[in-house]
Amino acid sequence: MTVDHIASFFRLLGGLGMFLYGMSVMSDGMQKAAGNRISGFLDIVTKNRFMAVVLGAAITALVQSSSATTVMVVGFVNAGIMNLSQAVGIIMGANIGTTITAWMVSLTQISSDMLTVLKPDFFAPVLIAIGAFRLLFGKKGNDDLLGNFCIGVGFIFIGLEFMSGAVSPYADSPIFSDAFRAIGGNPVLGILVGAIVTGVIQSSAASVSILQTLALAGAVPRASGFYITLGQNIGTCVTAMISATGTSRTAKRAACIHLLFNVAGAVMFGVLIFAASFAVPSFFNGLLSPVEISIFHTIFNVSCTLVLYPFGDFLVKLSGILVKEPSAKDGAQSAEDKLNIEEQRLRRHLDERILESPAIALSATRSEIVNLGRVVAVNINDACNALESGEEKLIQDVYDREKLIDHMTGLLTNYLIKIDKLSLSDRQKFEVTRMLNTLTDMERVGDHAENIAEKAKYIYQNHVAFTESGIHDLQKIGQKAQESFSLSINALEDNSIDEVIDTKRSEDVVDRMEREMREHHMQRLSEGKCNTSAGVVFLDVISNLERISDHADNIAGYVKSMLQ
Repeated sequence: MTVDHIASFFRLLGGLGMFLYGMSVMSDGMQKAAGNRISGFLDIVTKNRFMAVVLGAAITALVQSSSATTVMVVGFVNAGIMNLSQAVGIIMGANIGTTITAWMVSLTQISSDMLTVLKPDFFAPVLIAIGAFRLLFGKKGNDDLLGNFCIGVGFIFIGLEFMSGAVSPYADSPIFSDAFRAIGGNPVLGILVGAIVTGVIQSSAASVSILQTLALAGAVPRASGFYITLGQNIGTCVTAMISATGTSRTAKRAACIHLLFNVAGAVMFGVLIFAASFAVPSFFNGLLSPVEISIFHTIFNVSCTLVLYPFGDFLVKLSGILVKEPSAKDGAQSAEDKLNIEEQRLRRHLDERILESPAIALSATRSEIVNLGRVVAVNINDACNALESGEEKLIQDVYDREKLIDHMTGLLTNYLIKIDKLSLSDRQKFEVTRMLNTLTDMERVGDHAENIAEKAKYIYQNHVAFTESGIHDLQKIGQKAQESFSLSINALEDNSIDEVIDTKRSEDVVDRMEREMREHHMQRLSEGKCNTSAGVVFLDVISNLERISDHADNIAGYVKSMLQ
């Protein structure tokens, strides 16, 4: 091996690296531009499967990776955000969306002098320069989405030029001609080569671009290129299959549907091409161009979707047969078991695959924070009821649920920290901060509910008795504090400014009630109507309830700031 060979190999690796990096940068810029609109698009798939196909194609064109889209779908299904019937459409659309990259690569074949300005090696350096100047000299602290997009596209095309330059000297090499001749006569071998290469580099876009680079050098016969392209569509399933490891059965079925869809399409087209190669051998023995790869890639993916679209429900049923249901475990569940089950559910809903789309990850986290708020609300209610009844089971339920609240808070906090490390827009970063603040307030509300339960236990064990007036006051402020907290959770769930206002009004009422009750209580003490032991407990309880209302007002304030 000569120094020139080593230099060409390094040039090929460098070109592939720039291509993949450019796709990543461009994808980040486009996702930031889409922002929270991506999470709103998920509502579309509940209407019909056709819209799901359109959404799958759009998201894949946005993130420039069908593998990334399918991994997200596995995460959505695992988290319960999406069902399998909806997932089928997005998986089909993802295969159509991934053809965009192939068409971008095809621009390298433009040869007309009049269209030279459209060639990547002409405008790519200018795009990088524009992006770099915008990022370096633009306003600090702001996301320059156009700058990221320009740099990403520029690196994609510069990388393609590097790869093309590295491969072109070897276009007439006997190694290439012999290898492609063997693949052209053996469909199974061609499909396997495409699948293995794509599975190893974990990117169908990159493997297609490598094939187009070889085609640009005049080294790929049509039959061989078609078979390899079919295999590339199977190889892209590897990423989703790996990501489904350790997920629920439903998520594994989503990955299985992706594999079934692509294998069925490859077999169908493989048979047609093999038969056609005998009818028109001169055509299939001719050399393949990058544009022809793009055309075939598009025809293949669109045709597969059209043919298999009516069989979406069948694919769902077939995946259920192939992916077996795990055997259920019998036996009663302890309180600790129930907590573990709830924790597993939360971990499943906060699936790390969803982090591929920060907007949807934020939406899922917000939904779980609302669920946490509902759990906290139940604890407040049980703690207040325990004050009246002294029921030991209620008190223990509060303690057990507080452990769950702490677990959920920790998991949600860690997940938000992971989101915060992603490529986020300024608006999304602000939302992460507000969610972390909300979690802090909810955790403290949970602590106050536990404090009230401890007071209930003290009352029960020490036979503390309140006056009729004191009991009435505790019931009144307890109901109002619960109302305040529930309104704040509703405001968070609905993004409602009206409920934010109602929370503030309710909090003001609780503040006033706490002051008045404290004064009335001091009066009862001075008149000898209440003993000191009951008085201390009474003041502690109304103080905890007033703080619960304060935290509710904080949560409502965070919602208000996110609406502005």
